[in-house]
Amino acid sequence: MSNISYKCIREIDKDKLKALYENAGWILYIQELPKLIKAMEESLMIISAWDDDKLVGLVRVVGDGQTIIYIQDILVLDEYKRNGIGTNLLNQILDKYKHVRQKVLLTNDSKETKGFYTANGFTACDKGDLVAFVKLN
Repeated sequence: MSNISYKCIREIDKDKLKALYENAGWILYIQELPKLIKAMEESLMIISAWDDDKLVGLVRVVGDGQTIIYIQDILVLDEYKRNGIGTNLLNQILDKYKHVRQKVLLTNDSKETKGFYTANGFTACDKGDLVAFVKLN
């Protein structure tokens, strides 16, 4: 594996962005690609991971950056998983926003996803004193 570089940029080539989201199976995002691109532009922060000019990972944060952040998207291409890229992306965000008390994310209920987030210090809302609600269209 080549050296992975990380960039804080909001504008990412739409074809590279589409390929990353498609690889993750996040089809609803790419069905409305202009909306995803606009969401990227309006996000609080985006850190992307690159293998030369290939987009291999991304974390996107929304929120106010002072009292709460939402880790909206974190993706790594399948062939690059288990190389520390996702953890590195997440740690960069957690370090940048260490002063923020509430760091929230909503994700699917898979064994892989649960393992990743618990290994990185997150607690599921069904454990402890928290509850999560969502309303999807």
